[in-house]
Amino acid sequence: MGSVPRMIRLALLLIVLAGPLWAMGPWKSDCVDLTPCDIGDRSYHVREPDGWDGESPLPVLLHFHGWQRQGTLIVRHQRISGATRRRGVLLVAPNGENRTWDFWDKDTDDVDFARAVLEEVKARYPVDESRVYVSGYSWGSNMAWRFVCEDGADITALLAISGTLRQNEDCATAPAEVRQVYGLNDQVLDFPYGPSGETTYPVKLWRDKFECGVGQATGPWQQVSFLTLERTVWEDCARGRVSLDIHPGGHFIPHGWIARQLDELLGRKLSYP
Repeated sequence: MGSVPRMIRLALLLIVLAGPLWAMGPWKSDCVDLTPCDIGDRSYHVREPDGWDGESPLPVLLHFHGWQRQGTLIVRHQRISGATRRRGVLLVAPNGENRTWDFWDKDTDDVDFARAVLEEVKARYPVDESRVYVSGYSWGSNMAWRFVCEDGADITALLAISGTLRQNEDCATAPAEVRQVYGLNDQVLDFPYGPSGETTYPVKLWRDKFECGVGQATGPWQQVSFLTLERTVWEDCARGRVSLDIHPGGHFIPHGWIARQLDELLGRKLSYP
């Protein structure tokens, strides 16, 4: 992690030397919800799940906010934290520098920053490392793609909303699973149709990397009555799994989409919210 700022490297070193704080007994953090956790000269937010006992291992959702937002919005967002806190998932929301993310190419300190946040969270909480999910919305979705593209070998699933990278990117790593949602009428980050108008193009990069065969349409589904999504799943892959949900709407986080993904990934009965 040679490009990690010096203060973040120091913070990580101190954590390693101290050992996991949660091992001392039931954990109570001094920085939760709207109070940021400082790491070097940057910060992030956490939202613990409802009723957590302070000891049980926690699945984690690391979520990158959209342009000109901050983690304070994420930990109070009903379509994000409303889903995680009801499902026993620890929500982690890094704060982008100048309220944005640098995801344009491989040479970005934001990947190292996000990794430093994730490793500090693992030292502060008993994280279930078999259930570490990375998510993002809009430019935050682009950043989530960049993170798993460069440092995602230990990530269980990417949950990406209305944003991708160029489909010809050469990714060094990949998560175990990719789940993408996109609106066909997105006028902020236009829906990335394929060369012949294919609507499966938003996940071409991952289908190629996983060496997937033909996708299977699984039909329409709804979390709310006013929005219908159509899902295509690629499970015939040399490794991994890819799914793409499309809907007729625009640039937004669909109601219940994150909740549905977490229910499926955690093996829970589907519910809303």
